[in-house]
Amino acid sequence: MGSCTAYHIAKHGKSVLLLEQFDFLHRRGSSHGESRTIRVTYPEDYYTRMMKEAYKLWEEAETEAGYMVYHRTGYLDFGPPDNQSLLSVISSLKKEGIAHQILSHKEVTLRFPTFRLPKDSLTVYTAEGGILRASKAVAMFQALAAKHGAVLRDRAKVLRVSPHWRLPGGADGILVATSRGSALGKACILAAGAWTPQIVRDISGMELPIKALHTSIAYWAVNKKMNPDALSPARGFPCFSSYGEPFIYGTPSIEYPGLIKVGAHFGVLCDPNKRSVSPDMETLKGHVSPWLASYFEGSVDWEAPNMAEGCMYSMTPDEDFILDHVQDQLAIGKSKILVAAGFSGHGFKMGPLVGRIMADLALTGSSQGVPLEMFSIERFSKDAQGNHKL
Repeated sequence: MGSCTAYHIAKHGKSVLLLEQFDFLHRRGSSHGESRTIRVTYPEDYYTRMMKEAYKLWEEAETEAGYMVYHRTGYLDFGPPDNQSLLSVISSLKKEGIAHQILSHKEVTLRFPTFRLPKDSLTVYTAEGGILRASKAVAMFQALAAKHGAVLRDRAKVLRVSPHWRLPGGADGILVATSRGSALGKACILAAGAWTPQIVRDISGMELPIKALHTSIAYWAVNKKMNPDALSPARGFPCFSSYGEPFIYGTPSIEYPGLIKVGAHFGVLCDPNKRSVSPDMETLKGHVSPWLASYFEGSVDWEAPNMAEGCMYSMTPDEDFILDHVQDQLAIGKSKILVAAGFSGHGFKMGPLVGRIMADLALTGSSQGVPLEMFSIERFSKDAQGNHKL
């Protein structure tokens, strides 16, 4: 999110400094690795609507960079016929006019013979979906930001963010002190993943309701009796989501020949400063293995993954993002301190749009037509009736 934001600000011809506490493209946060899924299928209308715009921005960035980070595979969503989230997905697709197909059990079996879905499954296919090359995509936005004049500085841990510093000419500014020096500017955008609540707490005492969760993704081998390309995009195999408990998602055999990526949408509480980056193999075996055994039968070696890695969620209570002005809650004057955080395991695909939104908020004070009420910090200070708790 920070790299995308720096890119959009630099495109406006403004001076921008991108800070990273570790090395660029490190593996201790939430944006590393071979892939992330991208899809338009969301139960929430606003995410489906936002994804339509995000796709355009991914394409624009790829065109400017001269290479691809999005690999289109198609997307399959399925689950019990009465699953409310899946029913809402279909409703969102209809409202936004996105082409999709409701597949019968026979159609699924013919098109995707390796799947073993229950006969009463509700199944939705959308052509617009696939994977994003995660680390490659982050590197792309950093390179594009630098191309437009952004300054990139890693191994620069933020030590302090202080509003009400005078800029040349007397205007109100913000001082950011890091382990590699200080910078003074008109706005500061905090997009530090699981570390964002700590920085906001140090600035203001405000507690953002964001929990860091350690999660694991894994790659499972296609059974040796099968063609290793049987679950590849070349054979028409898509990315997919299984609606249930837990929510299971996966990608075809594309990153590593003969391996498919399958994980579960959950994690365990962790301290981002102390967590192990190792995967939780027991949890993977306990949740993903039984699902694979049921839904893929003999086509995938489900007993244990071939390889796995740890990752991290920054989870809000409602799993919606936080895109907001911190000072709106603190009344700290005209200095612009903004926060982009709490992406809850599904934000990466919207990175370019989030970057544009945060750039617009910093430069103009407006999100340029994108409603942000559902992403406000204030929503956590209200009760169920919408009344302020304090």
